[in-house]
Amino acid sequence: MNFIKNYLFSALIGLSVITMYACKAKKMVTKPDPAPVAKPAPPIEEKKPEPAPQKEAEQPAPVDKPNFNLDNIQFEFNSSVLKTASFSILDKAVTEMKKSPDTKFVLNGYSSAEGTPEHNLSLSEDRANSVKSYFVNAGLKAANFTIVGHGEKDPITSNDSEEGRMLNRRTEIKVQQ
Repeated sequence: MNFIKNYLFSALIGLSVITMYACKAKKMVTKPDPAPVAKPAPPIEEKKPEPAPQKEAEQPAPVDKPNFNLDNIQFEFNSSVLKTASFSILDKAVTEMKKSPDTKFVLNGYSSAEGTPEHNLSLSEDRANSVKSYFVNAGLKAANFTIVGHGEKDPITSNDSEEGRMLNRRTEIKVQQ
């Protein structure tokens, strides 16, 4: 038992010595130089340019008249969700409408000839409302838009082919008279 005590005591002293060397504080070799402080440059006075002589009777720049001739806005089958291709047309419409913020518009919604007349009328109104929501979210006044649903009336092409039906699922923007 005495042997084990001596062995443990020796091991404890050995570990203490190793720990002391491992935790030795490290000294800096040299102190770093303090960062140089730059002096602020004196303010430079700018010379103001002399005003240019005014021309007689300067005319104001011509203001572009808004162009409300816009392509049809297209929709997916049996849906009031706008097609992605319609976003660029709607963005152009917003730009033109902002040039004349007090102009009133009629949003005419249409559908293809598939489905019942009642469903098509409701769908065409929903499509016109989708376009109105897009315009209102873009910052235009909701009061400037009137919604009219036409259903499957007044197709712009035949409903006999899918391409024709696709063109008939639309909303048209007209200036209110």
